Amino acid sequence: MNIHILGICGTLMGSIALLAKQLGHTVTGSDENVYPPMSTQLESAGIALSTGYQPDHFPADTDLVIVGNANLPRGNPALEHVLRTGVDYTSGAEWLGRHLLADRWVIAVAGTHGKTTTTSMTAWILESAGLAPGFLVGGVPANFTESARLGETDFFVIEADEYDTSYFDRRSKFLHYRPQTTIIGNLEYDHADIFDSLEDIKQQFHLLIRTVPDNGQIIAPAQDDNVDDVLDRGCWSDVVRFGLQDGEVQARNISADDSEFEVTVNGQTVGQVRWAMAGRHNILNALAAIAASRHVGVAPGAACKALCEFSGVKRRMEVIYQNAHTTVYDDFAHHPTAIRSTLEGLRRKARQQRILAIIEPRSHTMRGGFHHQETLNDATQAADDVIWSQPTDIQWDMTRLSGRVVSDTQQIITAALDAIEHGTTHVVIMSNGGFDNLHRRLVEKLQSRN
Repeated sequence: MNIHILGICGTLMGSIALLAKQLGHTVTGSDENVYPPMSTQLESAGIALSTGYQPDHFPADTDLVIVGNANLPRGNPALEHVLRTGVDYTSGAEWLGRHLLADRWVIAVAGTHGKTTTTSMTAWILESAGLAPGFLVGGVPANFTESARLGETDFFVIEADEYDTSYFDRRSKFLHYRPQTTIIGNLEYDHADIFDSLEDIKQQFHLLIRTVPDNGQIIAPAQDDNVDDVLDRGCWSDVVRFGLQDGEVQARNISADDSEFEVTVNGQTVGQVRWAMAGRHNILNALAAIAASRHVGVAPGAACKALCEFSGVKRRMEVIYQNAHTTVYDDFAHHPTAIRSTLEGLRRKARQQRILAIIEPRSHTMRGGFHHQETLNDATQAADDVIWSQPTDIQWDMTRLSGRVVSDTQQIITAALDAIEHGTTHVVIMSNGGFDNLHRRLVEKLQSRN
């Protein structure tokens, strides 16, 4: 089959392209913004990419169009071409549910934060145990060479996003996946462009719970009132809790820099993790992955050993530059809770060394200021200095924030170089987009100094 994917460089759609290619389909795609790491991964797989949404980007023999949900409303030239010509079309999540996941043991990783990392951890644990799982990750796991693969067994680990499916299907994507094992890592208000309230999100998560069979399992945090509220609305599956102090699966004896911790299951120590990851949020992600892997038959001790070799995910505190005095990280954080936990984790690791956070409030929720402008100052307390990038379409007064507010990325680079010159040793660039190639431009400037 000849498949053309609209929005192919999105994290989900790019991974679907890889899976469709592995299934033997001919895959092409187009996107408004084509940039690494997804564009590089797709091109390496032999998938032809076109920039922009033009009707002439469709191959003449296209059998099926998979429609993404980013910037693809009615009126989009490519979408109007699909509807006008009558070519068959579907959403990415529906294609996955019908053509890839229907006969497999699906391990779905849901929640507001940590989905990509927890999905990557779970896939790596199963891989280390010899289970050769299929997986789809909303990023590029360092332990694998791609963000998605079919796998060789019935197990499939998937990042389960609550964002809506497409312009013609407003249900959350994860409702198409029908998992046997479900992680709900946490639950907060996000995606203000499609959800009017936290209650709207809770309703979608409860629909997800309604799809888990009675012989399935839900992995949930021991302390999260929002998740508890969703579960209290009705749950027909076994629930296993994880946490730092409560739950069946716990972490104990955590080192000051979060690099070592013991794991207990029902009060019994089952293993120890020593790794390069930072932050208590990643320890919680690890506990969720261990619990989910246990449900499919991996011993927790074996899971701990696998996590000792876990290398992280691109754009999740990924080190993109380092010399004797300075380290630059690329991080995807775009919500106050994620910003706070990431910076606090780095503070425990960096101790007294200086930290500069460069943050682009790019998501719809951040740009709209929904419940965030009051919490962002608190979220950045662990940094010594903060530079905020001000988008042109910001809907609230960013001058209320602590730190510098800058609208031009070249000015941000100049300020960052000055901070590094005067003693900053850790620079964290936080954005869920391309950020005007600021990452690469800053690194090039630093390299030219050497």
